[in-house]
Amino acid sequence: MLELKNVSWKLEEEDKWILRDINLKVQKGERLVLTGPNGGGKTTLARVIAGLREGAEGEIWLDGQRIDGLDITGRARAGLGYAFQQPVRFKGVTVEELMQMAAGEQCSREELCHLLSQVGLCARDYLGREVGNGLSGGEIKRVEIATVLARKPRAAVFDEPEAGIDLWSFDKLIQVFGDRDRWPGALVLISHQRRLMEVADTIGVVCQGRLVDIGPREQMLPRLFGEKSGQCPWDGGND
Repeated sequence: MLELKNVSWKLEEEDKWILRDINLKVQKGERLVLTGPNGGGKTTLARVIAGLREGAEGEIWLDGQRIDGLDITGRARAGLGYAFQQPVRFKGVTVEELMQMAAGEQCSREELCHLLSQVGLCARDYLGREVGNGLSGGEIKRVEIATVLARKPRAAVFDEPEAGIDLWSFDKLIQVFGDRDRWPGALVLISHQRRLMEVADTIGVVCQGRLVDIGPREQMLPRLFGEKSGQCPWDGGND
């Protein structure tokens, strides 16, 4: 289980609170989609969870272990997986080398092939390729998802996994995130896409740095896409 207790974060140079008292629980096997207006604080929240934003207040727990005092590496070792909105490109590093580093242990080629096949890539065509400019946005996004799968995380956070990918790759994303067997731990997706929300168990709305609404998918989708869709209790945002 991933749990946040009164998590807040301030942009010190502007003396401005970006996140305010976020309380959230994501159970093992649960898929949560966090959505909301641009600038609402969603990406900041994802980065705070991952340890990419220092100085956050409150507590972050993962399967009974408090991880908010750990750095990025420590949180990864504790079982937290994270994927950027724009994946990092690694010049001179092959897909196979990246996958091995992500797994944290030596994986056989058969295991790597299985991981890549889960995201719709043929290992024979990709293992030797460089994780740089030779891959399209959709390809590198799927490789990044495969690296998170390779870590077998207790919880995984994806910041807008659909960003910059083609329609075919997006269809594969829906299949990947909709398959419970691939994500036995807690899964958090930051997204505006209704189709991703439709594979969620729970949907939460982040607006002006606060979690303003959360509930089961069946209750939340009509609120988000009904007559009043797009409205928010607060104006502006903080991302």
